[in-house]
Amino acid sequence: MTQRPLKVLIAKPGLDGHDRGAKVLARGLRDEGFEVVYTGLRQTPEMIVTAALQEDVDVVGLSILSGAHMTLVPRVCTQLRERGLDDVLVTVGGIIPDDDVPALREAGVAAVFGPGTTIREVADFIRANATQRD
Repeated sequence: MTQRPLKVLIAKPGLDGHDRGAKVLARGLRDEGFEVVYTGLRQTPEMIVTAALQEDVDVVGLSILSGAHMTLVPRVCTQLRERGLDDVLVTVGGIIPDDDVPALREAGVAAVFGPGTTIREVADFIRANATQRD
């Protein structure tokens, strides 16, 4: 049996209505060979974690430009752990001040991708760091 592609959930938490980058990333990761699920705009942390559980994803990628990352991202990470998804790789992309990165990493984020990050860089990071869930 061949190994399935890594499955990535791309989500837009909070009230951020700018989704072009998330859609470009979803398409690009698909082109890179990943299976991608895009949840759409205005997702609560609970909705994101429920989708991650239902879709049995290996990676959760959060795209956030609203400035609410210090509230929403730790909630997603905590709820993933509480639902037994502590082996899911969490990444964040968007406008994230450098000063906030250490706290996000402490909350459970594996990588923060800022403006100018290429799809190839994201794909390479995922390949190097994500594992398929059993």
